[in-house]
Amino acid sequence: MRALKYMGWVTSCSVFTAFISIIWQAFQSLQALNKTTVLLTGLLAIESSVKRSAFEPAPKIAVGYGACTDLQINATEFLDTFYKMRVPNVNPDLAANDVNNENELLQSFVYYFKNGAAAERVIANGTLFKQLIAHAKQLDKERIHWYMGGNAPLMAVRFVMEGADVLLGAHMSKKLRPLLPKEIRLAGDEIPDDDIHLILEYKAGDRWGPYEAPRANRYILHNDKNNPHLRSVEQLTDALKQYQPQLLVVSGLQMMDMFKFSPGVREARLNQVKKQLISQPRDTLQHFELASYVELKLLQQLRQYVLPYVDSLGMNEQELSNLREVLQHGSTTLATDWNPRVANTLDQMRQVFISLLEDYHTKREADTQRRVVSRIHVHTLAYQAIMTIANSKWKNTRGAAAKAALTAHRYVCKSQFVNPESVMLVLDDSFATSAQEQAPRMRMSAANPVPCWQEYIQFGPSRQRVEVEICVAPVLVCRVAKKTAGAGDNISASGLVAQL
Repeated sequence: MRALKYMGWVTSCSVFTAFISIIWQAFQSLQALNKTTVLLTGLLAIESSVKRSAFEPAPKIAVGYGACTDLQINATEFLDTFYKMRVPNVNPDLAANDVNNENELLQSFVYYFKNGAAAERVIANGTLFKQLIAHAKQLDKERIHWYMGGNAPLMAVRFVMEGADVLLGAHMSKKLRPLLPKEIRLAGDEIPDDDIHLILEYKAGDRWGPYEAPRANRYILHNDKNNPHLRSVEQLTDALKQYQPQLLVVSGLQMMDMFKFSPGVREARLNQVKKQLISQPRDTLQHFELASYVELKLLQQLRQYVLPYVDSLGMNEQELSNLREVLQHGSTTLATDWNPRVANTLDQMRQVFISLLEDYHTKREADTQRRVVSRIHVHTLAYQAIMTIANSKWKNTRGAAAKAALTAHRYVCKSQFVNPESVMLVLDDSFATSAQEQAPRMRMSAANPVPCWQEYIQFGPSRQRVEVEICVAPVLVCRVAKKTAGAGDNISASGLVAQL
């Protein structure tokens, strides 16, 4: 009997413990939902405060270069179907190279997949690329998706969605042109066939062999023939003379990465980009959207031909780390922390800003066409960080950060409605503004969902000071990512429009 009583007591305790655990989990879920709803309400209120009135003229924006057709498939399904028995061990040395065969492809994919890092790689082997496209087309038709692609067209579409008047520099085929909104003006020739990009998308927790993705992202492959040559630059330059935009956006230059040009050809094409930039009036703002680069020589050329002549930069956390490494040490990085602390990101943004400021002040007398970068926007999974020089032409920094954060969720979830139950918060309630000791902390709350502050940044041997405004907005991360390719373009474009 004692044994039975003891067993009954143990059972009762177990049931009670399970009951308390359920209640506690429900309480925590309710708290998280309440916190998300409060932040969402605050972000929406800030977003609505920067909407243009019907009487304001639409901002005029020009964006280049190039376009393509995106073939999007699920990465692990594709690899399980065609390469299930060939899961490789990771060789980091191969991650930096172009892809010439299947072994290099699998090595490269696994390297970025296990780090949750976005990557875009050229396949110089045209036969292999055609084979991959053929494999992809064999998948269930409901599992493959065709989209209009390319940084410039995606940014152009977002600009139009946000109420801008847009001029796009790109070559397109008759098949692709109808996918572009009619409101967008096109500067570029018609071509017989569009370049195709193969987009291998994966979700957080997806597995291939022993490897697991820590976050949703994509691995992009291409064998472009048109885009690396930036063939629409001259047509866009001619169109700009009449169009006179408020903002000129340069994107798509990563198509030149690891592409085999004849000697001097790439430099000549980049020089045409430089000529386009320096031919614009000083009151035309100019933005460069970075992407996935691995070739150091190209990055050094961008430092020579592009970076000195733009006012604004847009990038993700991986591209920020890469740019800082190039500017400060003359080297590159591959995959970096997929969820960096805000403090570390802000410190890297300051370092990039200082490097570019020092370049400008050192060389401006010899090159009067140079511009000083007055805006940097970094978009990560967990937050948006925007830094602008105080009292510059860029306005509404808080609103731009909120808009970019909401665009990140809407685009990846493929829904204009933000459902708090479909959201995951990765960013903590507060964050340090720097990794340095005794750095101030900023707290997010219902009253202040997007913390902003002013600070002075010192640069150069004489320790000159420049005042900047920094805003950080939490991203309501989509729990079930439906599309990540093109997210950065949409996020960056929405933030730019809000600051014009």
